[in-house]
Amino acid sequence: MVKVEFLGPINKDSLELDINNLSQLSDILKNDEQVSTWLETCAVAINDTLVSSKDVSLNDGDKISLLPPVCGG
Repeated sequence: MVKVEFLGPINKDSLELDINNLSQLSDILKNDEQVSTWLETCAVAINDTLVSSKDVSLNDGDKISLLPPVCGG
C-alpha cells in the first residue's frame, strides 16, 4: 500500500492504495472530480523527491504527494 496526499488547494483527504506505479494512480485519479482538473498541472513527489515519469516503481509504504502550482508574493 502507498499513501497519496493532496497538498494545497486540492482539498482532498489522503488515500491508501495498492498500486505499483504512477500510471495506475493517474488512471484512478482521472475519474475523481476533485482531482482530475489538477492532474495536468501538479508536480508529483515520491517520498519527498520530485519525479517526472509515470513509470517509476512504487514500494509498499511509499508516500506520493501531488503538489499543485502556487503563487507567492
